[in-house]
Amino acid sequence: MREFAKNLKRVVIKVGSSSITHENGDINLRKIFDLCWQLSDAKNHGYEVVLVSSGAIAAGSKRLNLKDRPNTTALKQAASAVGQVALMNTYNRILGEFSYHGAQILLTKHIETDELMLTNAKNAFKELFNLNVIPIINENDTISTFEIKFGDNDTLSAIVSRIIDADLLVLLSDIDGLYTCDPRENSDAELIKNVDTITEEIKSCAQGTNSKVGTGGMVTKISAANLCMEKGIDVVLANGKDMKIIKDILEGKEIGTYFRSKKND
Repeated sequence: MREFAKNLKRVVIKVGSSSITHENGDINLRKIFDLCWQLSDAKNHGYEVVLVSSGAIAAGSKRLNLKDRPNTTALKQAASAVGQVALMNTYNRILGEFSYHGAQILLTKHIETDELMLTNAKNAFKELFNLNVIPIINENDTISTFEIKFGDNDTLSAIVSRIIDADLLVLLSDIDGLYTCDPRENSDAELIKNVDTITEEIKSCAQGTNSKVGTGGMVTKISAANLCMEKGIDVVLANGKDMKIIKDILEGKEIGTYFRSKKND
């Protein structure tokens, strides 16, 4: 059993676009139902849970009948505005079946440097936890500009983990974890089960994503892990193909790649 499972209380779970949408961009209702079931079960277990969810631009693009992912800032913002509504409606409808409510929080990178915004965010999270609500986070794409964008939800999930003093960040992607090289291109690739320090060798293992609907790659996941590890937050990178994996991860089973923070020393 991994160390974090012994005293786990507050968890951030990040799902990428490829984990909750079909390849054509439509929302994958079965996957979101399974995700909400896992989140609700984690709440029933006593964990405080935050979800960082991608998928707004992908979902909006489909609803706007766009053939390809938007390649201009304005079109991305428009697609996000449409898709965010669809995503939250879906999350809330399904969470309601398990007697929980979701709360939408949209953040920009100013949250890192603006003390008032940071304080307000911390207070909001605290009250939502007290009210037994599940915060659902995304970047505020509609008003963000290039200079203030996180650029990917891996980084956003790490920042949220730091804001709320999470014990664990779970990054769910379309790959089983960090490999020595890209397993989709090299059959000799080996899964790295444990990482204690982000070295240059670890960084060299990173490869870009091949997903048509996502924006992040392994580089951003390693960067997110580093942001968390330096604050004593553990990270697990695993495959979100089957959302039941969340329960196994929270129980400390050796799944995916475990980025072990210094707090465990």
